[in-house]
Amino acid sequence: MLTVRIWDLPTRLFHWALAASVVGLVITGQVGGEAMAWHFRLGYSVLALLLFRLAWGFWGGHWSRWAQLPLKPSSVWAYVQGRATPAHLVGHNPLGSWSVVALLFFLGLQVATGLVSDDEIATMGPLSSWASGAVVSWATSWHKSWGKLILIALVAIHLLALAWYRWQKNSSLVPAMWHGDKVLTAPLPASRDNLISRGLALLLLTLAGLVVALLVSLGN
Repeated sequence: MLTVRIWDLPTRLFHWALAASVVGLVITGQVGGEAMAWHFRLGYSVLALLLFRLAWGFWGGHWSRWAQLPLKPSSVWAYVQGRATPAHLVGHNPLGSWSVVALLFFLGLQVATGLVSDDEIATMGPLSSWASGAVVSWATSWHKSWGKLILIALVAIHLLALAWYRWQKNSSLVPAMWHGDKVLTAPLPASRDNLISRGLALLLLTLAGLVVALLVSLGN
């Protein structure tokens, strides 16, 4: 039995920061009014986190890289049939990988539509003046209806999958996202998680924040 670092610290912090931000977005969006100021701030934070995660998928720890996501149909089919390789069960499994991609994609779409939304009452996205009326109308409708519902559904599926693994397969996936380690029966590569990689992650996050600040400033 070997204890292997699977999730590096930047990936874990990203995961929990994103989860907290999404919860905050749902709450502030429902409350409305003065809470919309925080809704926008959280939206900008999510965009910065997504940009960071996009870059971290190329330079992050071994199991956080896009290349390690088993997205091939053959991998998904083998997993469904119970024939997945050990490497496809350490990080994100094939179904979990597609869940991650879907969640990040729709989060990105939700943030993008929020940037150009306009409820014609009190709030408007910082880039709404840059888009045509038709685009603003579609973005506003998507952001307030289907976009929100799809994200809530994806989060619900994620939570149900965690519960199913815990109670049906007697395998808890949450602890590894807290401390980063998994106990394995076979030697597999560990994710790099040292001061250098963490410093790189901080630099990437800072750059992502600067990009978001610049993007938002274009609408002012």
